[in-house]
Amino acid sequence: MTSAKTPKSPPVFRLPDPPKSPDEKMTAAKQLTDTGHAHHLALHLGEPQTTIVTTERYITLVPTSERADMTGVLYPDLLVAFNADPVAFEEHNAYVISEQRKPPDFVLEIASRSTGRADTDEKRIAYAELGVAEYWRFDETGQYHGSRLAGDRLVDGRYDPIEITVLPDGNLSGYSAVLGLELHWTNGSLGWHDPDTGEHIATFDSEREGRLQAEARVRELEEELQRLRGN
Repeated sequence: MTSAKTPKSPPVFRLPDPPKSPDEKMTAAKQLTDTGHAHHLALHLGEPQTTIVTTERYITLVPTSERADMTGVLYPDLLVAFNADPVAFEEHNAYVISEQRKPPDFVLEIASRSTGRADTDEKRIAYAELGVAEYWRFDETGQYHGSRLAGDRLVDGRYDPIEITVLPDGNLSGYSAVLGLELHWTNGSLGWHDPDTGEHIATFDSEREGRLQAEARVRELEEELQRLRGN
């Protein structure tokens, strides 16, 4: 007697990593990867079982069969999605909207010479058609986007500009309702700020400084206690 074989599930197609020109890699890495800003944001938002924070991955409406040409498929510099499935995302190496059952909540493009015009024109239309709730653009100099910081919020299928405030020091700020944070342009650098305190969210440097200050305070208290005991 032979036992029936369990049918194998079809292999999950994994999309390739998006191509990047040296120009694009340099600008995105400078603002998101090298600084740790994408990681800081992921830690701040929390809920890694249901929240996706990722850089430079494809967004597709439906699973895509293997093909050599991925021209026209978007891969934002930063993507955030809440109430999502990170496991399915990693299996496909892409955000597949039909499987996630919702569009991403937030995307950001960092300006570069090769993508500046597309970021402000074609991609703005495309992200709205995909249903992305907020689309932000950051430009260190304003040379490629025409503005240093800009954001759009989806309203009835179309993007409405988000108000950008010029701060007293000349830097820029805009509020993301999706993230519950302010995006800042500060001397050409991107930052995520708490709208209630105005402070930047926790970073590697700020956490290290906090530990050093706490340790210094403990030493001060111990020295004071020793002095009191000596009297």
